[in-house]
Amino acid sequence: MGDSSDSVSVDMEGVSLGGKEHLVRTCLGYVSVAVLGDPDKPALVTYPDLALNHMSCFQGLFLCPEACSLLLHNFCIYHISPPGHELGASAISLDDPLYSVDDLVDQIAEVLDFFGLGAVMCMGVTAGAFILTQFAVMLNLLYFYGMCGVVKEILLNRYFSKEVRGGVQVPESDIVQACRRSLDERHSSNVWRFLEAMNGRPDISEGLRKLQCRTLIFVGDSSPFHSEALYMTSKLDRRYSALVEVQACGSMVTEEQPHAMLIPLEYFLMGYGLYRPSQSSVSPRSPLSPSCIAPELLSPESMGLKLKPIKTRIPHS
Repeated sequence: MGDSSDSVSVDMEGVSLGGKEHLVRTCLGYVSVAVLGDPDKPALVTYPDLALNHMSCFQGLFLCPEACSLLLHNFCIYHISPPGHELGASAISLDDPLYSVDDLVDQIAEVLDFFGLGAVMCMGVTAGAFILTQFAVMLNLLYFYGMCGVVKEILLNRYFSKEVRGGVQVPESDIVQACRRSLDERHSSNVWRFLEAMNGRPDISEGLRKLQCRTLIFVGDSSPFHSEALYMTSKLDRRYSALVEVQACGSMVTEEQPHAMLIPLEYFLMGYGLYRPSQSSVSPRSPLSPSCIAPELLSPESMGLKLKPIKTRIPHS
């Protein structure tokens, strides 16, 4: 780990599961990393979607008892926030140069160097998934007029399915209302900078076939990026990749249907010899059971050395 002059550590009050925020100095300025768990365990790096941070993008997943048990039992979590997206972030000066995708990828590399991390597992949502994929590929070889109501609605449509966004007769769900409040706190100029970096992203689809780290893709069938997820999966080596389609869900599966991630994650991690501590009973809140999962998911090779496309079937209430 770098010396004390490279980072500032502060207690994060109110963050579920505790942890510390580290402001890691990179060549492009400080980047916020929230660390949860035992640093002696293998590392799991997360990166959120546009206009979100680890609290608004991954809290639902980590509040799911089974998923929390699975992940914190096996990993130390390193939540990386895009510049200007961390909790309590101030507006970035308009005079500062804009970031590119490569800049964001380089920041991830510097974060890993700071914490002395070698091999890591990664979990990203939409734009964050792209950044982490570009990071893995490299290792392998809008202007906003303020965060106005229209922009917020566009982002909420990006994140969530119609079922939880509500409508004239159905109120918004709690998770959408919480996300709306989070967007209220976000500086539009900071979001614009992240978006500008993504607008300049390169096409990495042809390089995906060479990606040999195992990849598990979650996508909601109501996500506006559903077809892109299918296309990306078609470009990956099927021996090392699997697709999980979650019914009645948007792009942000980690918040809208976190329980749908549990069993696929368990079988995925079994390929690495990792597991969740046994419990006397399964949470009654979990919508998943063996009868809800496609048979091929239960095959050892489906989440081990050779991954197959899989699909969850979430029963409607």
